Amino acid sequence: MEKAEATQAPIKVEFDNFEHGFPEGFGPGWWGALAYWIGIAFATFQLYVAAFNYLPSQVVRGVHVGFLVLLTFGLIANFTAKSNAGRALGWVIGGAGFLCGLYQWIFYADLIARDGDPTRLDLAVGTVLAVLIFEGTRRLMGAALPLMCGACLVYWFFGQYLPSPLNHRGYDFDQVITHLSFGTEGFYGVPIYVSATYIFLFILFGSFLERAGMIQLFTDVSLGLFGRTRGGPAKVAVFASGMMGTISGSGVANVVTVGQFTIPLMIRFGYRRAFAAGVEATASMGGQIMPPVMGAVAFIMAETLGVQYSEIVKAAAIPAILYFASAFWMVHLEAGKHGLVGMKRSEIPSAWKALVTRWYLVLPLAALVYMLFEGFTPLYAGSMGLALTVALILGTAITTGASSNAIRIIFWVGLALVVAALSRDGLKIVPVAGVVVGLILIAAFVRGGFKALRECRDALAESAKSAITVGMACAIVGVIIGMMSQTGVGTIFGGWVIGLGEKSLFLALIMTMLLSILLGTGIPTIPTYIITAALAAPALAKLGVPLIASHMFAFYYGIMADLSPPVALAALAAAPIAKENPDKIGWEAMRIALAGYVIPFIFVYSPALMLQAGDPMAAKLGFYGAVALASLKALVAIALFGMVAIGFLFTRLTLIERLVGLGAAFCLLGEFAFSDTAGFVLAAALVLWQWRQRPQAPVEAV
Repeated sequence: MEKAEATQAPIKVEFDNFEHGFPEGFGPGWWGALAYWIGIAFATFQLYVAAFNYLPSQVVRGVHVGFLVLLTFGLIANFTAKSNAGRALGWVIGGAGFLCGLYQWIFYADLIARDGDPTRLDLAVGTVLAVLIFEGTRRLMGAALPLMCGACLVYWFFGQYLPSPLNHRGYDFDQVITHLSFGTEGFYGVPIYVSATYIFLFILFGSFLERAGMIQLFTDVSLGLFGRTRGGPAKVAVFASGMMGTISGSGVANVVTVGQFTIPLMIRFGYRRAFAAGVEATASMGGQIMPPVMGAVAFIMAETLGVQYSEIVKAAAIPAILYFASAFWMVHLEAGKHGLVGMKRSEIPSAWKALVTRWYLVLPLAALVYMLFEGFTPLYAGSMGLALTVALILGTAITTGASSNAIRIIFWVGLALVVAALSRDGLKIVPVAGVVVGLILIAAFVRGGFKALRECRDALAESAKSAITVGMACAIVGVIIGMMSQTGVGTIFGGWVIGLGEKSLFLALIMTMLLSILLGTGIPTIPTYIITAALAAPALAKLGVPLIASHMFAFYYGIMADLSPPVALAALAAAPIAKENPDKIGWEAMRIALAGYVIPFIFVYSPALMLQAGDPMAAKLGFYGAVALASLKALVAIALFGMVAIGFLFTRLTLIERLVGLGAAFCLLGEFAFSDTAGFVLAAALVLWQWRQRPQAPVEAV
């Protein structure tokens, strides 16, 4: 509640800024308290659905959208309205959206019975919902995405008047609204299903882990491991943001949280402001591709492809490691080029001590990874991981006031035995939920327990607030999915890609890359991926690209769009912290994240990099041999690209040396034995030449 009451005056915020998340707190006075408790109700509903799942899927989606619209208009009114009347109007409008969501629950059986024959009330509710989703998204994210979806609506209504092959058979108002507001391919399609289940649950999981102290653990470990090395502060940023990405999967959120510490630290140790912010933006956006908890897109991808989430994690693992290895390499070279040193021993904590004292915080993450790879659903794994995190928070609070270590040991052993006894026939949700409820009751009567309970309560409310932007994007993108599914227009663009790919797969990939980046400069990653994947991924698959690789290709460039000027959302988030121009940060981030622009082409031509079958080298080397070769080639290629981009290895590179390095890197991107040989030979020659030049051209610190 403290957060709900923290702000007593309106906060002037532009609508576009809400794409990065809402400001601190929930608004002024009792308006903030209203938003706070509705957020808790939203999170509680989602926990109930995740744990017990007794409601029909369409009902869950409807209530989820209702809460999203309610909190969207309510919170925006809280933060921007100048009077109580303005705030009340916002909540009334949001309440109308909530009632539209409840309509799916109240009339669930009736809607099924009259499927395809809507009443006037159905059409009125569907129309109001559409208007509110469009306007709510505009207020959250600006006009780009609603305008794009509005263009799709115009085509849906009037596309029959266009010349062939762009025309369709024509659809009236009733058909469009029914498909959009009551079917499973519109607002309530796959994206909102994923938002209502996996995404919200994993946002909760990350929020509770943060409250438990995971950010501090990651920061201390990264400082202890890399703080004293060359360019240590920047390596700390890369490692801490990468680890944070394993639990949050939100790029901009990572910039704002971890960047508050790492960006000033890098600047203090000599990194340029734009470069420091670019490092944080690059590392934070990489959190969306870093297993085990990747960005929201990964869950949508798994649902779209009909594969287990663990398959997405396996496919993403090696490219993600290469991405962060490249970022490490870039900051190492930049530090060497400018003579930047590490931190003093007295300034850094012990990584070992941090792990020894807070090792238990890793348990929920380890349990989550284990369950995902054992084949449990993300919903089950996330629920169990969340329950374990809550148990750790409450258990730690309960045992903190214990008079001796013996009592603490007895408590934890006893808790483990209780869980084991309740789970003799397998770990079930209900017994685990019972244990959590028991811990809540105990915590209410011990010293320090109330503080832990408040932390848990705040985490519920903050998670609901964090889920709004993602959820609204998932809702409105249903317009595009619904239009494409009913009109079949996606096959037209797919035909263009196939026609281009028959002449050159490389040109088809370039076309897909440009589409994804151009879309991503104006809209969030989720709709960028959904649009690009729907338009281009099936066509790439027909050209022989493994389906998961074609979808991951679209995913990567949707993320890279957030680093690419002129918009560069991650750079915009880092700019106030670094006190630097966002465009400068964006260009630096593009340079540091160069691997992110190259790796997708590598895994398309070498599917073994994603642990996929069909790699051309597998016939000669076997599957694991192909994986090893693809990984080695990619590692050397991104190392060469880093040297060329920074202009340094053992000493500064001349123009000729940069050209040689660039040529070697491009040779390694192909799937031909002679090009691989040429690439490795040129790379070895360049490294040896640089080593020989090192004594004659020492680097001067600048």
